[in-house]
Amino acid sequence: MGYKHFLLTVAAGFFIHQSAVAQDASVSFEVISKSTKSWDGAVLPSYPDGQPEITILKVTIPAGATVVKHKHPMINAGVMLSGELSVRSEDGKVLKLSAGEPIIELVGKWHEGKNEGDTPVEILVFYAGIEGQPLSIKHTD
Repeated sequence: MGYKHFLLTVAAGFFIHQSAVAQDASVSFEVISKSTKSWDGAVLPSYPDGQPEITILKVTIPAGATVVKHKHPMINAGVMLSGELSVRSEDGKVLKLSAGEPIIELVGKWHEGKNEGDTPVEILVFYAGIEGQPLSIKHTD
């Protein structure tokens, strides 16, 4: 099964499931974020061919800590669970995030993050790649 076929199957299953449970008033669905672009406005790349692999990480960044310059070779998105984070792209764009806010990450662009708050940052991040693909690549200065 190709990656695009896999995604269409998952999406169809979700909508069928959503219709079936929508009759129960206690179940609700809320779109947190939906986009064809990353936070800097760049169009997301097409999915590569290969065996799909989904990874979900909980990232914790201590108060005052910096996430070194890196880039992601795949589409990924997350939701800030707690804290305050500033993300700076290689071209100087800055995104400031607070608890509860979503992020659709940059793909193939160098960027770094800094926890500018007094509490740890926690982010739940979902990566949609292919088997064997690294989640991120560290910049070597």
